[in-house]
Amino acid sequence: MASLPAVEDLRLVQAITRTGAVGTAARELRISQPSASQRLARLERLCGTKLFERDTRGARPTPAGAELSRRAEHILSHLEEVYDATRAAAAGRRLVIGAFSSIAPILFPILDADLADLEIEQQVDHGDFLVEHVAEGTMDAAFIAIAEQMTLPRGTVSRRVGRDELVLFVPPGARPPGRGRQPLKDRPIAFSTYDRGAEDIHTRLAALGAIPRRGVTLSTTVAMARRSAHLALVPRSALATELRPGEHLTPAPFRYRLTLSVVTTPTPPKPLITYLPQLRATLNLS
Repeated sequence: MASLPAVEDLRLVQAITRTGAVGTAARELRISQPSASQRLARLERLCGTKLFERDTRGARPTPAGAELSRRAEHILSHLEEVYDATRAAAAGRRLVIGAFSSIAPILFPILDADLADLEIEQQVDHGDFLVEHVAEGTMDAAFIAIAEQMTLPRGTVSRRVGRDELVLFVPPGARPPGRGRQPLKDRPIAFSTYDRGAEDIHTRLAALGAIPRRGVTLSTTVAMARRSAHLALVPRSALATELRPGEHLTPAPFRYRLTLSVVTTPTPPKPLITYLPQLRATLNLS
């Protein structure tokens, strides 16, 4: 089994990528150029590929070198936080919590207000990557909507926060749905979901006569509806805390359920798990 890269190896790769020269990187790291060259050669042997193209103009990362540099930055940034994070964890104050982009503007303000005695570091990414962070130990919890549609990595568990459903958001000036087989005929309808069902929803809306317009996030979709005085199809949780005067929700023209889950290690942060029932109620989940 190949040995693991040392911290010094990762710093060398970063320095060469940043400075564009082995000699300059060596001076920055306060080692000799021959030592830096030997270390780089050893690292390339371990990786089984060339990491940098070197000539009289300097050193440029190959695709493999660029990937290793990116991963080195990720690893070293977490290493730099180790002692601070350890002290905060010992005091029971710090949690790293991730969420996908659509729900982050809804979820994080709620957590910030209701868990004010904790230091919460907020991170946003795609669900697959969030779960990987939990598995590698750099994130305490990840809120995702695809737990039931993926195989979770070893060392992680999923808990259902609650079931959500699509509803029609009706801003002032928007006409309610009509009747018949196409109650949304020729109506622009903004829509958004936080699971993988966007194509299915688009097809269902089109079958009802609508002109579907997908919003990139839940908040964007609601803003589209408000600006144009059109209906929007969104999860109920998207407006759990921000309905304005004159706005209301009405049942969707078809049934569509979603599941919000939180992924943690088998030993989850107790304050967060204890808080989940309150979060479920705040988000109007069942």
